[in-house]
Amino acid sequence: MSETTIRPGRAQDLPALVEIYNHYVRHTPTTFDVEPYTVAQRRPWLESFAGTGRYRLLVAERDGAVVGYSCTHRFRVKAAYDTSVESSVYLAPAAAGAGLGSALYTALFDLVRDEDIHLVMAGITLPNDASIALHRRFGFESCGVMREVGRKFDRYWSVEWLQKKL
Repeated sequence: MSETTIRPGRAQDLPALVEIYNHYVRHTPTTFDVEPYTVAQRRPWLESFAGTGRYRLLVAERDGAVVGYSCTHRFRVKAAYDTSVESSVYLAPAAAGAGLGSALYTALFDLVRDEDIHLVMAGITLPNDASIALHRRFGFESCGVMREVGRKFDRYWSVEWLQKKL
């Protein structure tokens, strides 16, 4: 088995990150984006992360290829929400189910542990038993379900919100 390295995301990772994310845009309700991104369109997202502070991006690399990522990003734009962040984890389809999501979240939460973050939020499109289980392993608790809040693939999807104190 190849060794996986988890490291901060870099500008040169963007094409691979876009490819991973676009898989979920095209084939799953996991994200409510409905149109795939180009690398140029996704650049501002990448530039929202820094080497310090609340908003971080980590990538998992195996055999020189990016196979997943995790991040903390702005939860809401109003200033009173600043100490709450949203977390995400996305894996290349071939990398799913082997503990990589857990490894990425472990590294991410260790990285931001001393930042000025009170709550970490996660919105999960239902059903998604694997993602719910991952988040519960990291201490997330349900704080509500928004029923049929998004429409994709000609049906309505609900989102469960989970949170954990950091």
